[in-house]
Amino acid sequence: MKLILAVVQDKDSNRLVDALGDYEFKITKLSTTGGFLKEGNTTLMIGCNDDYVDDALKVIQDNCSQREQMVAPISPMGGNADSYIPRPINVEVGGATVFVLPVDSFFQF
Repeated sequence: MKLILAVVQDKDSNRLVDALGDYEFKITKLSTTGGFLKEGNTTLMIGCNDDYVDDALKVIQDNCSQREQMVAPISPMGGNADSYIPRPINVEVGGATVFVLPVDSFFQF
């Protein structure tokens, strides 16, 4: 058995949850916040048998798209102003960061 942790952008989360539900994956959805952009994202915990990990990864890949987003930098607070970029920049957002972890045991009460 495996536990899949998928960190996805909020914009992709509803579509992904629906698609995983269509394949009858059991999901726990957690609201989380990213460190770099300080924007909301969603972490999904998906437990599945080893035989279905590739199927789950394919559904995640098909429903989480990468895109560019314009980000206005925040001025440094007490930091070095030399590294501060005074104008908005394009960064790549979206997609998914996925961890597949082994599960030694599973209990449902």
